[in-house]
Amino acid sequence: MSAPIVEPLVSPFIGERFAETDHIDALIAPPYDVVDEPARDALLARDPHNIVRLILPEGNGDKYANAATVLRTWRDAGVLVRDPEPSVYVLRQEFATPGGTRHTRTGLLGALAVEPFGAGRVKPHERTHAEPKADRLALLRATDTVFDALLMLTRDENHELRTALTRVTQLEPLWRTTFDDVHTTMWRLTGQDALHLALAASTGSLYVADGHHRFETAVSFREERPEAVHTLGLIVPLGDPGLVVLPTHRVIHGANVDVDVVVEGLREWFRLHEVAPDRSYVEALAGLQERGTACIVVQPDGNAIALLMKPDASVADLPFAAQPSVASLDVARVDELVVKALAAQAGPEATVRYSADAGQVIETVLHGPAVAGVLVNPTTVEQVLRVADAGAVMPQKATYFTPKVPSGLVLLGLGS
Repeated sequence: MSAPIVEPLVSPFIGERFAETDHIDALIAPPYDVVDEPARDALLARDPHNIVRLILPEGNGDKYANAATVLRTWRDAGVLVRDPEPSVYVLRQEFATPGGTRHTRTGLLGALAVEPFGAGRVKPHERTHAEPKADRLALLRATDTVFDALLMLTRDENHELRTALTRVTQLEPLWRTTFDDVHTTMWRLTGQDALHLALAASTGSLYVADGHHRFETAVSFREERPEAVHTLGLIVPLGDPGLVVLPTHRVIHGANVDVDVVVEGLREWFRLHEVAPDRSYVEALAGLQERGTACIVVQPDGNAIALLMKPDASVADLPFAAQPSVASLDVARVDELVVKALAAQAGPEATVRYSADAGQVIETVLHGPAVAGVLVNPTTVEQVLRVADAGAVMPQKATYFTPKVPSGLVLLGLGS
């Protein structure tokens, strides 16, 4: 009996793109979940054909039906055009991290196979929530179209994908643009070149870096529509020098907190010392990174306390103790021991919010309305993969892969 045919994880596809590429920066948008109402208005002010009209539709009654109507109108008017043959696309993003260091990240954008995580070829590291998945599923049902790509990682152990991507970036691109301070370049490949790239990206497992809700939504849609076998993914090899994870700092809102009292109660696990007021909090935290789990708690009066976990501190009684890949994470330990203690003293109405911008966190604490901030070091990419391989999940907002993959680069139609 012959073995069943397993489709590649990544395939070329008939892409659909904006016909005008000389002002692509006015047509693409950040992913839906990072666009608030003022940002949406600003994007539409740049161009009424901005993809945000489709990923965050408006309208009285059924906004998803409105998105389908707009999409159909754009297709009829030639705003969107289909590429004539199956293709893959190479995306290079050049950007700076908050400290000013420049990076370049390069990945392959292709049709990603949709299958349950239980199949083992696509691995998550986050827990998802029902509401955003219901929203994305309603949009998929109405439009039969994928508007944005998930960010995926591959170990690329033989460096085949990374080598092939480097060769492509020597060719003439489709377009170049600068969007959200990220210089972005895209290439299109067809024929055997496209197949070679897709197969290189299909070797080994793929890991969801950003887009868990959208992937699970695609799985649900395939259960309804068996022919909807693909979504979009930007696959980045692990050795890419621009693969960057920023820390996601914690911001506590609620009643006033006596931080000194809270941190005094943490001496069982941490060594404590005040951070000199003339020293950068971020630099002070980075200096502790090699010494173990650490964080810095910022107070409204401008004082800050550094917490460094003791080498002999036990985490055996913490909820994630039975999951070594999670128990080793700074953010898991800090959330459970420090953030929860601060939030508990901030009262029953306390909330915890998140930001990758340490300066914004400090400003929010010093000038209100936050009552405390907790700065954390970043989770590493290898830690993300280790959690995924173990079948575990990270704490909420444990990673912030940057930059985001813009929506509207290429569309994937799922209609029969």
